[in-house]
Amino acid sequence: MKLHQFILQKTKSTNDFANRKIKKGIEKGIVLSELQTKGRGQYGKKWISNKGNLFVSVFFKIDNRISIERFTKLNCIKIKKILNFFIKKKIKIKYPNDLFVDNCKICGILQETLFYKDKKFAIIGIGVNIVKSPKIENYPTTYMNNYVKGSIDKKKIFRLIKNSYEMRN
Repeated sequence: MKLHQFILQKTKSTNDFANRKIKKGIEKGIVLSELQTKGRGQYGKKWISNKGNLFVSVFFKIDNRISIERFTKLNCIKIKKILNFFIKKKIKIKYPNDLFVDNCKICGILQETLFYKDKKFAIIGIGVNIVKSPKIENYPTTYMNNYVKGSIDKKKIFRLIKNSYEMRN
């Protein structure tokens, strides 16, 4: 499955951008933005988008019968494996859709579904703290460059995510 690629300097939300593309007839794609001004997490919580971190959304048509719980778990496992390519620390999945290192959030995954023209679409928003972690009261966060010598190339993470979803069955 070849994904249409959208590279943006700035957007309100990569998931919202994906939603608009679906409504314009594009059924599969991947969105990368340098900055999000109104990123969001689960239950409408604000996602703090620090410049230099990774903000990606992948979208495609899915089967109406797919279990969203299973789909969520598979997406978390997929992103966890990609991040483990860069850092060797143990990454834990915190139900339902966060990834943690040393009991600190390093990645959030926001899955949304959209029904449009009798089709069901998945939009998977992925936010990875690479160069900086947001300060959230009573919620510890971390970032990937904390665990490596040098720095991590976010475009390489983006390519691995893109390739991983393009190879999906």
